Amino acid sequence: MTATKEEFRQQLRARVKELSPTQRQELSEAARKQLSFQCAWGDARAILFYSPLPDEIDLSPLMGEALAAGCKVALPRFIPETGVYAAYEITHPTTQCIRGTFNILEPSHECPVFPLNRLDLVLVPGVGFDQSGHRLGRGRGFYDRLLISASGVKCGVGFDEQLVPQLPVESHDVHLNCILTPTRWLEFGR
Repeated sequence: MTATKEEFRQQLRARVKELSPTQRQELSEAARKQLSFQCAWGDARAILFYSPLPDEIDLSPLMGEALAAGCKVALPRFIPETGVYAAYEITHPTTQCIRGTFNILEPSHECPVFPLNRLDLVLVPGVGFDQSGHRLGRGRGFYDRLLISASGVKCGVGFDEQLVPQLPVESHDVHLNCILTPTRWLEFGR
């Protein structure tokens, strides 16, 4: 493998950038439907979602469904003092989120911490994914540090354009159990 992680990031970002906002919305809807058919979703009682950036699959409409089904729902919040993300439980996604350190919606300071070892499903965005369960993040390692402590099924979420045969992998990269795209569900075991 000759391409570096940064070269993959550039290539994969360019692919996603070619998708129109309407296409991204339609593909996000297809991914939500795809997820709803999976056992990992149906069996989960505590789910860590993420607040999507414009170039990421938007699963946030499923937060209301999960809450209505009696699930615990959490979102990551960046802790500047430690430089890591932690999970915080939310019960009202529209009113309990504020813009955080990186201008991403995060749980407000009134939300309680949710223990990472009590999660059943962790939905993980990324710049890219490969067909072996590896994830390429934005390059700072924030999600890898969060995933090390998280229990449950770790599910990468991305557009089909973000899936490649193989990515460069380093020792700190956390292996995913599955990957969700609008058209695919790939499983890699636990």
